[in-house]
Amino acid sequence: MNRILLLATLILSVISADAQYKWDIGIKAGGSNYLGDIGGQEKTRRDFIWDMHLDDTRMNYSVFARRKMNKRWAIAANADYISIWGFDANSSNNDRRARNSNFRNRIVELGGRAELTVFYDNDVGGKGYYDPDYRFFVFAGLAGFYHNPQGQIFESVDDDGNILVASYKSDWYDLRPFRTENQESEYEKIGLSVPVGVGMYFTFNKQFRLGWEVNWRTTFTDYLDDVSGQYGDIAEIETRYGAALAQQSNPNIINEIGEVPGYIENHQWTGEESRNKRGDPTNNDSYLTMAVTGSYAIRGTSSFYKAKYSWLTQRRGSRRSRAKF
Repeated sequence: MNRILLLATLILSVISADAQYKWDIGIKAGGSNYLGDIGGQEKTRRDFIWDMHLDDTRMNYSVFARRKMNKRWAIAANADYISIWGFDANSSNNDRRARNSNFRNRIVELGGRAELTVFYDNDVGGKGYYDPDYRFFVFAGLAGFYHNPQGQIFESVDDDGNILVASYKSDWYDLRPFRTENQESEYEKIGLSVPVGVGMYFTFNKQFRLGWEVNWRTTFTDYLDDVSGQYGDIAEIETRYGAALAQQSNPNIINEIGEVPGYIENHQWTGEESRNKRGDPTNNDSYLTMAVTGSYAIRGTSSFYKAKYSWLTQRRGSRRSRAKF
């Protein structure tokens, strides 16, 4: 009988404790990178992380709130600041280096996601203290973001007036209004992304959580880096914005080894059409964050406690009794 009472007490205490810490709020900080048309490794474009250049990694910061629905599921909302950069000068691909484009984009993101715990250990180390607790989860969701790609303009010229890639001006220019590929209209500043990833965290003393996560966002735009298809008409861009700002779309820029840019997937030109190619419009841009997370679990009141002990919180004098006649 005593064993049954002890077991029942333990089960009730676990249910009560689990319900008391449904919410946690926290922060994240880490690195961010992107997959698009600028920069990359020595080969032609490859999917996922294989074409990212680590030298172009920048920082991201985030605040979030998460609600635990049950043992396996949770939902979370986030607000992120994410910086992504790209420089063809850092690439080991000759065609990309010859193209010599560059950009930076500071993204503000608001999103929500569902998290599924695929493994957990409530007693890490098996010492009977139930501290720390460990969870490993996968997640997917939907996010909206604001972005505004910027670029630097080439500064150096040789004796013949050819623009070189040796140095850049320090100023950054918003590229969207220039329509560097002669788009009929400016691309949107606001977009949607689909975040998916994995994460983990340890819970110490039931309230302090320290973790790590990787979050890959697939977007529906190819203009995070302002590059997608063909070079724009230089004369038209110069007429609208001036010669200096037209250089982000100039296919005749000569780099430090005397090469003129071709298409990023070709080492030789195959005609004027190929020569005017600036990027790959068949693949949209994506961005990635990897962050350390820290949060605080908010202690609430469980349904078990409310059902049994809510009378303790009632105000004195509020008790009602049936009238007697």
